[in-house]
Amino acid sequence: MKTLGLRTALVIVGFFIALPASAEIDIKEVTSAGGINAWLVEEPSIPFVALELRFRGGTSLDEAGKRGATNLMVGLLEEGAGNLDAQGFAREAEALAAQFSYSSHGDGVSVSARFLTENRTEALELLRLSLIEPTFPQDAVERVRAQVLSGLRSGLKDPNKIAGRALNAQVYGDHPYATSGDGTIDSVSALTRDDLVTAHKNALALDRLYVSAVGDITAEELGPLLDALLGALPETGAPLVGPADLTLAGGTAVVDFDTPQSVALWAQPGIDREDPDFFAAYVMNVVLGGGGFESRLMTEVREKRGLTYGVYSYLVGRDQANLYMGSVASANDRVGEAITVIRDEWAKLATEGATEDEVSRAKALLTGAYPLRFDGNGSIAGIMVGMQVDGMPIDYIATRNDQVNAVTVEDVNRVASDLLDPDALTFVVVGKPEGI
Repeated sequence: MKTLGLRTALVIVGFFIALPASAEIDIKEVTSAGGINAWLVEEPSIPFVALELRFRGGTSLDEAGKRGATNLMVGLLEEGAGNLDAQGFAREAEALAAQFSYSSHGDGVSVSARFLTENRTEALELLRLSLIEPTFPQDAVERVRAQVLSGLRSGLKDPNKIAGRALNAQVYGDHPYATSGDGTIDSVSALTRDDLVTAHKNALALDRLYVSAVGDITAEELGPLLDALLGALPETGAPLVGPADLTLAGGTAVVDFDTPQSVALWAQPGIDREDPDFFAAYVMNVVLGGGGFESRLMTEVREKRGLTYGVYSYLVGRDQANLYMGSVASANDRVGEAITVIRDEWAKLATEGATEDEVSRAKALLTGAYPLRFDGNGSIAGIMVGMQVDGMPIDYIATRNDQVNAVTVEDVNRVASDLLDPDALTFVVVGKPEGI
């Protein structure tokens, strides 16, 4: 690190992360000489930059028989790179007061970087090494593999994870979404270093890259920086997977598990983020189960009947599938009643619709909470890169609340009638439920 002490640097970084975003966020589109596109918000008031990278594809790109390879590969990116081993990489990052994080999921790989302006060159070179020149040393492979295996063994005893695996297997069939991107104990145990090198080439490529940056950096500086950081990545990665064929025939499947409280997940077909009725569906979900204690499900299942501490519904948009899902946990002798109430409320909203007051309160909740998401450079950078991945226009932040407010009760009720399908609600219950 240069002139600024590490303790002071961390205090400044922590302080700026907590600063609220300005009322208007001016997003610029930047294209580097090498063709890398990025969205940028310049904020020079604090000498700090947040950089977000997303690579579309993620763990769905695992090759046949290699489930968990992408997840393990991503977990090793900072465990040895260039001429640095894991400890050396960590020491360098700490000395620069730079923070890096790497994660994977079914649709993408996420990389986040936070660094001070005065250390930008050194921090980005360290990040470049992790992305371009990971070494996957065998000792690190075995150490991180052991951590993944420990998590997988723990998941075998977690009712929520058991329910998620069972529902995914039922809904997604032979699509990669049907199995966990973390892999299985057998598949992860069998992975070799060569498998990780292949996963790296498949997942981290320029043809599925999205970039955002917020902070003390100009458009003129960002382009060359991105070419130096990412230009050596492969032009293309493995082909992206195609759409999932959903199996949602309704009914309830039970996975026997010895626990006093059953966990239930459910799903039906959802709605695409680009559908003209998406915002109406978004508001409708707040009324039904996405509005916390104000939602119908919480009122009927928890408040009136005391069947659970919490029940929720949520729209799930994935690159290759859209679901409308929900979750609840209840005592084994009461979970059947909870499921009945959920089905009834699903049908009631579909046939009778929402009230003007419910829709007004849902819109107020959505619009009032939205500005709170912009609580610093890192949050703004994350939101912007997500917008790019989802194909949103660059002015979405400025127009989002207007689109919510434009939703009418007639819109909500029309979408409820079209979208909600009680017969397609497919439940998976993990526990020892009675009466199901």
